[in-house]
Amino acid sequence: MTAPEPGLRATPTQAKEWGAAQALLPVAATLGYYALPPSLQEQTLVQFAPQTGAYLALGFWAARNRDIVSRLGLENGKIRDGLRWGLLIGLVLGCLNTFVILSVYPHLGYDISFLKTTPHGRLPFLVMVPWFICGIAILVELNFRGFLLGRLAALESRLWKSGLAQRHSPLALITCALTFAFDPFMVNTFQHLHWIALWDGLIWGIIWLRTRNLYITIVAHAVEVIAMYSAVRAAIG
Repeated sequence: MTAPEPGLRATPTQAKEWGAAQALLPVAATLGYYALPPSLQEQTLVQFAPQTGAYLALGFWAARNRDIVSRLGLENGKIRDGLRWGLLIGLVLGCLNTFVILSVYPHLGYDISFLKTTPHGRLPFLVMVPWFICGIAILVELNFRGFLLGRLAALESRLWKSGLAQRHSPLALITCALTFAFDPFMVNTFQHLHWIALWDGLIWGIIWLRTRNLYITIVAHAVEVIAMYSAVRAAIG
């Protein structure tokens, strides 16, 4: 028997996975949202529909499969690397994106003062940092990287004979990053700043595909947002 290619070994046998196609539902729901009339797009429940559907699909998928912890990339042995690399990546991205928000966007003529009126801006600082941000990071990474990207990669692996293409899953990576960046609630809340999520989604997606370690993306997500949120809130008051 031929030995598995490096980087694929940590992934359970995709042939034994049930319901990977459910990951297409939140993708379709996100696309469908933008086909709705503006009056419906403004409804909060409608904006949350793709994420709600994704968590329901995640629940059904988890209930029908084995090795869920491994498939998501949450084995105990990965915690140490997750903390170490997640902290480093989160700090780098936090500094970079803070510079983009506070310097690049205003220089291009974009207003960022609206951030004070977002739900995140209205919450007390000590509620957002670290509790609310960490909770969001866990849920979002379970949804978008562990479930959505992981299942799309499982589907895409059936298209390629090359181990390199299976390992990098370019179609799954791009689809997941776009779905993340154009999530209706994200776009309506952060307006033109939602493009930063595309950059983040690509980086976190590449990390997950290369390491199959969801702890890295959870920690990186939390640390980045804490650094970015703290700096931006202090800057705009």
